[in-house]
Amino acid sequence: MNFTYYGHACFAVETARHTLLFDPFISGNPLAKDIDPQSLKADFILVSHGHQDHLADAVAIANRTGATIIAAYEVAAWLAKQAAIKTHPINHGTTRFDFGRLRFVNAIHSSSLPDGSYGGNPGGFVVETPDGNFYYSGDTALTKDMELIGDAVPLTFAALCIGGNYTMDAADAVVAAEYAQCDEIVGVHYDTFPPIKINHEVARRKFQDAGKNLHLLNIGESRKF
Repeated sequence: MNFTYYGHACFAVETARHTLLFDPFISGNPLAKDIDPQSLKADFILVSHGHQDHLADAVAIANRTGATIIAAYEVAAWLAKQAAIKTHPINHGTTRFDFGRLRFVNAIHSSSLPDGSYGGNPGGFVVETPDGNFYYSGDTALTKDMELIGDAVPLTFAALCIGGNYTMDAADAVVAAEYAQCDEIVGVHYDTFPPIKINHEVARRKFQDAGKNLHLLNIGESRKF
């Protein structure tokens, strides 16, 4: 699998057959000014919750590429009202798609849509594909529910929020990685805004001390897992 980071909590995972794009927030992110959201490819766009910094470019990218947007029922319905052509509403549970098995799992956060309307339950995604499995936490605090992920499926990597203030910080993300039984971690949801700026070396050291690897990719950088 090929992982490409586009800033904040936006990233793409390419398997042999599909490109999955997560939480597209690019045009409103000054740190991602060198990324053209209309150049991105996607077969599926997965949105973890309704906040603007996770779905700003979802409709434009989906309608250009023909991608299906997968999101909680309320988020998918709202995006459909914003002219998204293809949506697939879900709730916590398991669904099968062309790329494999998807579980929408608990996240401890909030979820309102850009117009202030109700955004349903926030969540994270456990994705199982023929090329490997991975977990994206979405925006969340640390929760013991993450132990269920590690007990259920072996993970190639996990994308975990590490910025603190609104989500887990690096110390909590280390515990989350232990719960999920995953050693290869990609940090997301950090540095974009002043309250979530982090010390990269301190964060990396926390994971190293736990015998894990924290990957802090530059915006636009890719890594194979």
